[in-house]
Order: sequence, then C-alpha cells, then structure tokens
Amino acid sequence: MASHRKPRTRIAGLRTAPALGITTAALTSVALLSQSAQAAPSAPGKPSLEEVQKKVDDLYQQAGVATQKYNSVKERTDKQRKKVDTLLDDVAERTDKLNEARQELGTFAAAQYRTGGVSDTATMMLAEDPQGYFAQNHLSDRLTARQKKAVDDYQTQQASATKQRTKAAESLETLSDSRDELKTSKKTVQKKLGQARTLLSDLTAEEKARLAAIEKKKEEEAKRKAAELARKQEAEAEAKRKAAEEAAAKEREKDKETPDAGSGSDTGSGTGSGAGSGDTDSGYATKAAKVINFAEAQIGKPYVWGATGPDSYDCSGLTQDAWKAAGISLPRTTWDQVKVGSTVKTADAKPGDLVFFYDDISHVGIYIGDGKMIHAPKPGANVRVESIYYMPIHSVVRPA
Repeated sequence: MASHRKPRTRIAGLRTAPALGITTAALTSVALLSQSAQAAPSAPGKPSLEEVQKKVDDLYQQAGVATQKYNSVKERTDKQRKKVDTLLDDVAERTDKLNEARQELGTFAAAQYRTGGVSDTATMMLAEDPQGYFAQNHLSDRLTARQKKAVDDYQTQQASATKQRTKAAESLETLSDSRDELKTSKKTVQKKLGQARTLLSDLTAEEKARLAAIEKKKEEEAKRKAAELARKQEAEAEAKRKAAEEAAAKEREKDKETPDAGSGSDTGSGTGSGAGSGDTDSGYATKAAKVINFAEAQIGKPYVWGATGPDSYDCSGLTQDAWKAAGISLPRTTWDQVKVGSTVKTADAKPGDLVFFYDDISHVGIYIGDGKMIHAPKPGANVRVESIYYMPIHSVVRPA
C-alpha cells in the first residue's frame, strides 16, 4: 500500500507546471481529433470554427437565393429582348408600308401638278394636320376611289407605325430596367461567394482539417438517414408486392368457385383498372429513367451559378436540362419548378422526382432512389450523388 511512503518535500510548482502542460496537450489533442461539433476555444474576437461553418453555409444559401433571382431576371430579360426585337421588326415593316403609301400619294400629287390643277393632295401631305385639312376641304369629293384608298392606307399605316414605335420605346425602357436588375443580382451573388471564400481562406490548415471532419460527420449522418429511408421504402414495396400477390391469389380462388358466365364480366373489369394504373406508373418510370440517365452523364461537371449546360450547371439548370431529355419542359428557377407537377411525401419519393431544399426553396436535386439524389451542389463543387438529407428538405415534387 502507498500510505507508508514518505511524502517528497519539493518546492511548490515544480511538479504542477509540467503536469498542467501535459493535461492541456492531451485536451487539445482530443479536441482536434474529435469529429464532434464541440467548438475549440477561439482567440478573443475571432469566431469559432462552428460559427465560421454556419456563416459559410448561410452565405452559400444566400448566394443560392440570389442565383435563382438572377436566373429569373435573366429569363425575363431574354423574353423582353425577343419582344423588343419583334416590335422593332414590326416597326420597320410598317415604316416600309408607310413609305409606300406616301410614295403613292406623291404620285397623285405630281399628276395634279402636271395637269395644272391645285394640288390639294400635295397641300394635304405638307400640312401639319393632314386629317384636319382633309375634313375641312372635303378633299374626298375630288378624289377617285383609288386615290381615296391611298389616303386611307397612308393614314392607317401612319397611325399603326406611331403606335408600334411607342410600344417599342416602352419595351426598350423595360429591357433597360431588367438589365440593371440583372447586374444587381449578379453583384449580389458574387459578393456572397466572395465573403464565403474570404472566411474559408482565413482558416489555418488545422482549422480546415477540423472543418472537414465536421463536414464528414454531417455527410455520414445524412447517409444514415438516406439508408433508413431506403429500408423503409423497400419494406413498403415488399408489403405492397405481397398484398398484390395475396389479392391475385384470392381472385383466382374466387374465379374457380364462380361459374364461367359470371366470371367474365368481373375479370374484365378488374384487369382493365389494373392495366390503366400500371400504364401510368410505367410511363413515369420511362421518363424518369431518361432523366436519371442524363443526370448521371453530367456527374463531375462543375457547378457554375447561372449555368444551364452543357459544360456546367447550377442546381435548377441541371434539373431543367435533365427533364428536357425526357420531353418535359420545366421553368428555369426553383421557385417556378416547385409549382410544376404534384407534391408527394418524402417517404413516397420515386426516382425522377425533384427534391427541393430550405424554406426559401433555393436548391433542388433529382431523386434517384435509396434516399439519394444527383444535384449541382454549390460553387467549388461538381455535380454529384448525395443524400437528400444533407440539407433541410422543403418538399418533393413529381413533374410528369
């Protein structure tokens, strides 16, 4: 036993200082190696690693929102540009017709001048108010039917051209406003991404390693939830299969006990209903297979905000292009895509469904089964397969 040992008489502090140093080193090692979310002490005034991670995640989400706004404005700007081009083409066409009408009136005026008559037509063309002059002088009484038609055509074309010029001017003004809004949205995205890059670049190598550990733990938890959903969906599918087999077996037993004359009608009715439901499921599965095949072919391509392929994508650009491969046209933004189709429970998600994330619906991925999706994650990352539980789910939508 240790009670008989004589205590050593040493100056206080010579033993306690090294012991304290060893304890501190041990605690530091545990903190660095731990993959838990517990924050290590930060320098005064410096945010903890967990605070940095949350800030970076928030900035990426805000950039996602700004990207969707940019996509929306760009889509509107592109449509406005096409509208303006159409109006300008129409103005040019109407101006040509106006010039033709003016030329025909000039021919009549020249003919009147050569005959020595008072050129009322020429006077009317030079007047500030041709219509008023026409009414006051009853020029219509002196014109032939052909000349009257030429005057009417001139006035019609003149009014039409003026109207279209006004529309074109208004559309150009709207287009200018949209372009200004587009520039603002672009600057917002760039600002948010720049702030996130700055925060990450300020981390030490040790902090980056710890951040990677925290991220890995987050991914593992998301995978666990995905596996749990996959097991649940598999169990439900197996239960439905068994129920269908039992129902079919009962139907066969019933057919054996029922006379042939009576069984024909019942069997035909049941078969028809079942075939219709099967055809619907089969049709969606066929489209979904095309969607997933397209999405898988994009794995490894970089995320670029505002991109719609073929070399890079943002999240909604990928889903739009993937469903286009199946013959379905989706809107450009997540905010519009979530409105297309029918909403289903997460537990009932099928391959091909769109999974939307966050309360602001700023991200979307393509469900491929087993709790996983293919998506374009964020700047600095490539299109990849990931658990749908990596981010907070908003809703699941079946487009077709």
